[in-house]
Amino acid sequence: MLSNKLHVKKGDTVMVIAGKDKSKTGKIQRIVPKKDGVLVEGLNVVKRHTRARGNEPGGIVEKEAPINISNVMLFCSTCKKAVRTKTNQLDDGKKARVCVKCGESFDK
Repeated sequence: MLSNKLHVKKGDTVMVIAGKDKSKTGKIQRIVPKKDGVLVEGLNVVKRHTRARGNEPGGIVEKEAPINISNVMLFCSTCKKAVRTKTNQLDDGKKARVCVKCGESFDK
């Protein structure tokens, strides 16, 4: 089951570290708690055969499928690779995710 604390958020740029889209990057569109996954823009594209409903035509539709959250890591634009993060406390008391290698902040 998915815990409350996640290492990624909607809108983050991530790199896939396992599976058919390994080493590709994309932006998180949605987090799917029931499947412990994330929908990444343009990655893990699958074909679905859909039935016609009302005025919607049927046919083969390509769409993104969830990728398990353990198979993605945050992508650091400074380091140009997938990185682990740590949490730093800012001067105003808020917490921010920071790249372990270079110190780049992901929470602007």
